[in-house]
Parts: sequence; structure tokens; C-alpha cells
Amino acid sequence: MQDAIERKILRLSANRRYRPRVLDLFAGCGGLSLGFYSAGFDIAAAMEIDATAARTHAENFYKGNAAEIISRHARPRDITRIEPEEIIEEFDLGLPEHAIDLIIGGPPCQAYARIGRAKLREIADHPHAFKIDPRADLYLRYLHYINRLKPLAVLMENVPDIMNFGGHNVVQEMSEALDGLGYDAYYSLINSAHHGVPQMRDRVYMIAYRKELCAHIKFPKATHYYQLPVGYKGQRAVALKLVDLFNDQAYIRAKAGGCNRPHAVSAKQALGDLPSILVHRENKLKRGTQRFDTLARYRRTRPSEYARLMRSWDGFENIHGVLDHVIRRLPRDIHIFEAMESGSEYPAALQVAVSLFEIEAKRKRLRANSQPWLDLNKRMVPPYDPGKFPNRWWKLEEDKPVRTLTAHIGKDTYTHIHYDGAQGRVISVREAARLQSFPDGFTFCGAMNAAYRQIGNAVPPLMAKNLADVIHDELRRTARRSIRQAVSVAAE
Repeated sequence: MQDAIERKILRLSANRRYRPRVLDLFAGCGGLSLGFYSAGFDIAAAMEIDATAARTHAENFYKGNAAEIISRHARPRDITRIEPEEIIEEFDLGLPEHAIDLIIGGPPCQAYARIGRAKLREIADHPHAFKIDPRADLYLRYLHYINRLKPLAVLMENVPDIMNFGGHNVVQEMSEALDGLGYDAYYSLINSAHHGVPQMRDRVYMIAYRKELCAHIKFPKATHYYQLPVGYKGQRAVALKLVDLFNDQAYIRAKAGGCNRPHAVSAKQALGDLPSILVHRENKLKRGTQRFDTLARYRRTRPSEYARLMRSWDGFENIHGVLDHVIRRLPRDIHIFEAMESGSEYPAALQVAVSLFEIEAKRKRLRANSQPWLDLNKRMVPPYDPGKFPNRWWKLEEDKPVRTLTAHIGKDTYTHIHYDGAQGRVISVREAARLQSFPDGFTFCGAMNAAYRQIGNAVPPLMAKNLADVIHDELRRTARRSIRQAVSVAAE
């Protein structure tokens, strides 16, 4: 094992042009991969069980390669059925213990409460401990891959609830398990709005380095300022309930950018250069699946700094416009979206709908509770109980970052209604990608719903790049120092 670690350190320190090799587990469409690729890492391989997301990942990161290479990378893979040595052999990456410098990924959050500290620790002594309980093996599999491939560093991403689930702090327990595997691990709760992403997305990030590196673990400094709403503060308090903010040495408190920093990127800065969509208002939006086959040219206005980045991201440039600027057909709700105030939610939307219905019923002189009255009500008023779905709808505020995008936008997208009432619509696929910081040259496979889902599931690439930059710099620094120390000892 020690020879494998020393070999990786030497490889990293001896060649400045060497791109450290990454294995992305639970890769999705590639939000984390894109951040690390852009920070100077080589995405050597990825594992993703969803076929459409795996295809998206392959076509973006291995474009230009032969079709058979892209097809190999695009194959969906179940981490519970594939051993680390098998994936290394499939991609011809050499000896397993030498192949990978960094493992990244966000294991899905199933079975938090069933794992337990003792079981996580088992992985250090029993490489096949994951077989004990197949329902709770995703985190164990993640640790299993780390144990067998022995990367120099690890990055894990997950939802804040991982710190307080079933009465225990899973990420803290994982850091303890990693300690037993030879890693120093630290974690932090970070909001993407403080790092240039136009979205208030709280996530937990854990960084771990091999103990041999004696690395100084740190997280990226905030680049933007934004005062999070009260709701986010409440969610954070619940998530951090089991974290001792003063004595837990594994937890590092993320510092929000001071008011001297640029204001967080707003929805309008992120979306303002994309063209209006009005076909639905003209009754020209067809039913069924929307295809990504029509070029939507950028507006002839000066784009914001953020929009310029989305157009010019190295390796994912786009000059003329985008093909996936498409939306759902929601004819009942056009006028509701139009009349809603920015920042308002479903209860307000329901009041708008009822008001519009009453005006129309009066205009048509319909008798209350008559069949025509009931039919009109059904066509115009959403049926959801505002007590059960208070946040089901939300209209963006153009001068602020948006709320967290989730995989649920693959089903209805009501959580992100466009701030421009004149358009009366939800956000498009490309607008969702922009809000998640995917560059315009990054394309999504599958139909519209699948694209929305992939975007909502992803780690914002810009947030990933900020983390990757810190890890890249620290790996280079510690590798060079380790070699200097080895040379000094040999000389003595």
C-alpha cells in the first residue's frame, strides 16, 4: 500500500502537466466531473446507474473519441454489482492501487439511519462488509472503493440532512471510518450562492486526504455576498443540531462572503440574455415531448458577466444560441403565472386563480355551482390544498438568486416560475441548466423531463470547480513537499 501512495505522490510532483486521475462515483450527468475537469483533473472513469445520465456524462466528457469509447463510458453501471478492480480493468487504467488519484461523488441518501457508526467502521477491517445489508450498502460501497483504490484525496457531496438523520451524524461517522482507512477528513455546510452560483443551494461537502500528505484541509473562500432567508437559517439549524460547532474538529464552519464582496448572481443576470418564449401564449406549443432541435438565439443585448461565462466555458463554448430552451405546455396556468407577484408562492397563486375564475364566470353569467360553472372552475383553478403544498409554486425574483433546484423539476417545474410575467411560464431546460451553472455548450441526453431531472440532481459545476481548485492546489503543494522531505532524509 505504501508503495502505491508514494508512487502517486511522485507522479503528481514530478510532472506539472500531469492531470490527476478522477473516478466519479454516482456521477449523474456530470456536475462534479465538470468542475474537476475544468480545474485540471482527468475524468478517467465514472459510474452512474441511470442510463440517460450516463450517456450525457459520456457524450460531454469523451466527445471527439471513437464511438466505441463513448459507448463504453456511456454504459450504466450499478456500484453494488461491480468491484473496483473491474472498473479499472475495463478502462485499462493499470494496477488498481496505482490508477486513481481522487474519488469524488455524492452517494444517494438511502438508509442513513440503518448504517450506523459500527458498520461504517467495519469497512476498514472487512473489505466485503457492504454485503451484510444490501439495503444500506451505498455508503459502504463508496468506502469500499476508497479502501481498494487508495486515492490521495476524496470529495463527497450530500444534502444537509446527512448531518442529522435518524439521530446521528452520518458524515461525521464517515469521517471516522475514513480515519481508520488512513485519511484526514473534514466537512462543511456550504451555500452555492456564496460561490457564484445563482442558486441558494445548501450542501455538505467532505474533503479527505491521505495522512501521508499532511495536508492542510480548507474549503474555498466565498466569492459573493448574500444574506440567506430565514427559512434557510432554520433548515441549517436543524441540520447542524448534532454538530458541536466549537469542539468538533472535523467540522469547518464555512464563512459567507462579506458585504464587500459582489452581490450573489441574480436570476436576471443568469437568464436575461436568453430569448423570450411566447409560443405557448400564441397556442403554438404542441402537446407531448419537446425536442431539442430548434436554435434559440441569444438576445442582442450585452450579457452579464455570468452569462458570458456560461457562453465561453473552456471546452463547452457556445456562440449563437441554445437548442434546449424549451418548456412544458401548461395552458391553464399562463394567466396565473402572469399575475403572480415575484417571490409569491402557491397560496397567492391560488388566490390569483380564484380571482381570475370569478371574473370569467361573471363575464359568462354562470350560475354558481352549475355544471358549466364547475367545469370552468376545474379548467382555471389548480386543485392543490394550499395547506399541504404551500411551496409547490414559486415565482423567481429577478434581482435575487433562486431557490434550490431539485430532481422534482423533472415532474412539473412549478417551483421555478419565470420572473417575467409577460411570458407566463415556468423555466426552460436551458434556464434550469444556467441556474445550476452548467455552461451552454454542455448538452443533455434524453427527453425534456429527463434533462430537467439530471440538472436538478447535479452538483453545480461552478461550485464543484471552486472545490476542485482548492484540492488541486493542495495536492500539488503537499506532493512537492513530501518529495522534498524524502530527498532530505535520503541525503542525511
